[in-house]
Amino acid sequence: MHEDRVIQILKDEGISLVAAIPCDKTKDLHFLLPQQFRHIGLTREEDGVGVCAGAFLAGERPLLAMQSSGLGNMLNAIMSLTRTYDLPLPIFASWRGVENETIAAQIPFNTAIPGILEATGIPYTIIRDNSEFSAIATVIRDAYANHRPHVALVLPGSWEGPESCWKAGPLPPRKRAVDFRYQREIPEPEMARNDAIRIIARHLDRQAVVSNIGVPSKELYAAHDRSLNFYMLGSYTQASPIGLGLASGTSRDVWVIDGDGSILGTSILPVIGAEQPENLTIFCLDNGAFGSTGNQLTPAYAGTDVELLAVAAGFRFTAKAGTAGALEQVIAGLGKGPNFVHVILKPGNADVKNIPLTPHQIRDRFVGAIR
Repeated sequence: MHEDRVIQILKDEGISLVAAIPCDKTKDLHFLLPQQFRHIGLTREEDGVGVCAGAFLAGERPLLAMQSSGLGNMLNAIMSLTRTYDLPLPIFASWRGVENETIAAQIPFNTAIPGILEATGIPYTIIRDNSEFSAIATVIRDAYANHRPHVALVLPGSWEGPESCWKAGPLPPRKRAVDFRYQREIPEPEMARNDAIRIIARHLDRQAVVSNIGVPSKELYAAHDRSLNFYMLGSYTQASPIGLGLASGTSRDVWVIDGDGSILGTSILPVIGAEQPENLTIFCLDNGAFGSTGNQLTPAYAGTDVELLAVAAGFRFTAKAGTAGALEQVIAGLGKGPNFVHVILKPGNADVKNIPLTPHQIRDRFVGAIR
């Protein structure tokens, strides 16, 4: 059974966590992966870049398994996170659109993948049939030895041969009660984001912290720089995925300082709700604006209640805070997660300096502190 061979290769290479979104051409493999590895099921491929980054930083050896078309969703995250910090990311991609493809929409992007990867300097290895499966190990070793992404493009013909003897078992029960009572008020904001970050910073002890891109990271650096702060320099929408990856690989508490814009732009909240990481808390600092680009308003300013999204996603605990006292009270009462703290703020950025650390310095001191 070809799937068993692939799984054994991943085990032999020390893969400890698989983040995945399935492909029809590798459906049996994707049924088996959760049985053989710690597994995080994604709904969007670029979130897997952040999840794998966080897992690696915490000491795991992750792999991302997906369909090749998802590379189009991931390129910026790979370049601005994986490549910027020089993190390993082996990617097992079922290569669609180039071999007996019957779905027209798969062809335009997927046929261009080699050229796109070459243009961005992302190494790739084509696996044409199951006799070349040993190359999967080479992809993984290269990614970890050279701290870079490496894509295994696996053609559908690789699975030809004896039919799989694996059959899906019965699904677990889905029935559950949904007892929903929700009444909140979004107050007129009193604090700016820098005020909230300074309150959060006063409560930091052993927590690992992921800080969102742009000014929020600079404000956290100014408020309370520490080795356990992972400052993001790019990768819009990836703060909470990184936090999930970290939480999966460490027993310490993980706090994410995220924003309303990036929370609205990611698909990670339902994944967190499904995984139920007890050590993860997300602070959504909602100023209703894209603060780092001039305070253009987001849908959260006068429309979306972001806390309600976390409730629907299945977070164990959610709360809203509109004042310094309310935020202090919520932090003091945090318990088992996943927790989502929705902080209502007014737009505005503090006058803070750039972070005087290189991506490698941020990475290395964080890894030294968390492991």
